[in-house]
Amino acid sequence: MTNIWDAEAASFDEQPDHGLRDPAVRAAWVELLLPLMPPPPAAVADLGCGTGSLAVLLAEAGHVVHGVDSSRGMLAVARGKGAGVDFREGDAADPPCEPGAYDVVLVRHVLWAMADPAAAVGAWVRLLKPGGRLVLVEGRWFTGAGIAAAECERLVLAHRETAAVTRLDDPALWGGPIEDERYVLVSRS
Repeated sequence: MTNIWDAEAASFDEQPDHGLRDPAVRAAWVELLLPLMPPPPAAVADLGCGTGSLAVLLAEAGHVVHGVDSSRGMLAVARGKGAGVDFREGDAADPPCEPGAYDVVLVRHVLWAMADPAAAVGAWVRLLKPGGRLVLVEGRWFTGAGIAAAECERLVLAHRETAAVTRLDDPALWGGPIEDERYVLVSRS
């Protein structure tokens, strides 16, 4: 069976919400993500990594990165970017990653699509080393899809002691104005 995202793989990097070819968008992601990372070399699991642009960005910054995606098409594009990222095929709900091995688990726009969001958050937390950070980039879109920040925070706080939500409303991050709620949630224990 073909993964629906395989058809998107060839053009994914050109889409404003996902692509990092635009220097302004890339700079915005660097400004957002790198301060959330511990000093390199941190072990990072990028779940739902797509074509690997952010995984490569983190590897370029000196981190040890495992990128996971269920789309073979996305992973084929990602592997072509090199940069020493270990790209793995797998489901974000049950990632092929070692429990307790990561300083940071980064998950972007995946939680809302999980059949059991609470179980997914639990699985992601189990991947973390003591004191590790779960970094979720999520949103609630004008189409009605997505997950509201308060619900995301509730799910994470069930597994972690602290969680802080930062609203993402800078058009530079998305390549243009947005009509919906987007945010990043960072947890620490």
